[in-house]
Amino acid sequence: MLKLNNKPLSYDRAFTHADIQYPANWLRLSTLEERNALGITEVADAPSYDQRFYWGVDNPKDLAELKTQWKATQSQIADSLLTPSDWRVTRAAELGQAVASVWLTYRGAVRSACNTRQSEINSVTTVEALKELFFGVAQVQQTDSDGKGVVDSDDKAVMIANPNLATVWPTSP
Repeated sequence: MLKLNNKPLSYDRAFTHADIQYPANWLRLSTLEERNALGITEVADAPSYDQRFYWGVDNPKDLAELKTQWKATQSQIADSLLTPSDWRVTRAAELGQAVASVWLTYRGAVRSACNTRQSEINSVTTVEALKELFFGVAQVQQTDSDGKGVVDSDDKAVMIANPNLATVWPTSP
């Protein structure tokens, strides 16, 4: 981030300094020496953090509270997945008709996935592991028994499905 007199400057935005109006492209076109001559400094951006899991940088939220919140979220997701087919179950109960087995299988799979995901939440022991459960990358490099990354004969990383991700929700029939 660039600053002038402790105020942030944005690329592609005009600014005024010492009663001189600088055009929007000046920061892109200027040299380091020209910026330094005006007193423009570059400072590191503030570290970022995921506000869903942390109060601040290196300040995780309470794991027990997060687990409660994320388990409730799984129940809400399951409800939203089941709701579109609720009418089928209601119609069957009211009219004495059968529900197609594909829908019963799907509904059972949703409930099962919800229970599994909630168990996976219960199993994590750190806030970072909880975050990884839901937002980790799908593919990770395979490691050997020493924890070193495995590569193939072409010296490319051997990738596997991330084992630390939550169970996938079933898709509707």
